[in-house]
Amino acid sequence: MKKIGLISDTHGYLDPAVFKHFDAVDEIWHAGDFGNIALADELAAFKPLRGVFGNIDGKDVRAVYPQNLRFFCEETDVWMTHIGGYPDKYNAAVKPEIYANPPALFIAGHSHILKVMFDKKINCLHLNPGAAGKQGWHKTRTLLRFSVSKKRIHDLEVIEMLNP
Repeated sequence: MKKIGLISDTHGYLDPAVFKHFDAVDEIWHAGDFGNIALADELAAFKPLRGVFGNIDGKDVRAVYPQNLRFFCEETDVWMTHIGGYPDKYNAAVKPEIYANPPALFIAGHSHILKVMFDKKINCLHLNPGAAGKQGWHKTRTLLRFSVSKKRIHDLEVIEMLNP
């Protein structure tokens, strides 16, 4: 079993509360728009980090993190990208592949809207952790925490952080 902390859209701001909320996780996954490489490095120094670059990330972040990341966590096929859309509204860049070769877990950021949706058409759980940074139109900053055991995703928690 692996415990995962999922974050996105930090836009250069890393709330100190993230370290408390992710203290018991095994890995942190960042779904893009880090804001700068220093923020990514700070997370990576705290816990093992997987991430993708977002549309606001510069060359420094893009040199380290890919646009799409497909991997297995335990026995669960995971695909993470920043601008991925969501069930019935997938981004055109991912739509053909997600229908041809669906993952069990599809993670996207970008919208600043927390979403947990199951796509029955492709038997895939979609997660968007919302936004953890201060920039953007969102009113509540959010994170997700969950566990992966073999092919099972469980113990999903939504974490709301106070605005600074």
